[in-house]
Amino acid sequence: MEKVPMTAAGFNRLQEELKHLKITERPAVIKAIAEAREHGDLSENAEYHAARERQSFIEGRVLELEDKISRAEVIDPAKLTGNTVKFGATVTLADQDTDEETTYQIVGQDESDIKNRLLSIQAPLARALINKAVGDSVEVSTPGGSKLYEIVSVEFR
Repeated sequence: MEKVPMTAAGFNRLQEELKHLKITERPAVIKAIAEAREHGDLSENAEYHAARERQSFIEGRVLELEDKISRAEVIDPAKLTGNTVKFGATVTLADQDTDEETTYQIVGQDESDIKNRLLSIQAPLARALINKAVGDSVEVSTPGGSKLYEIVSVEFR
């Protein structure tokens, strides 16, 4: 069984979502199904079919979250050291064309949020950075063409 790396914050978010689905969403959809059944003929009952579809989505998401939580490998970046890029690292990059610097933290797939500079470990840029050190250059293919970055700093916080 393959482990799913994530930070403690990401793990907590998954647990909160699972708790919300089980405590709030599940009972609400069961109530909606019961109310829709009271309207009679189920074959032409749009409310019933919508509630059943919602229930199917909720149950699928519950199973997915339980699986990810059971396989989670929670990594605390603050306990990591070194100058090479690995999961949890906060990396500052300089675009070699523009000298513009950008900082990303490499996180689990479920935690990624590019607007907040949280880069999924599965992203092409993150994969290119893994095991590289300060001063190394990495080339990444983007929809707009190839980009070249230099690693300015690697921190674990």
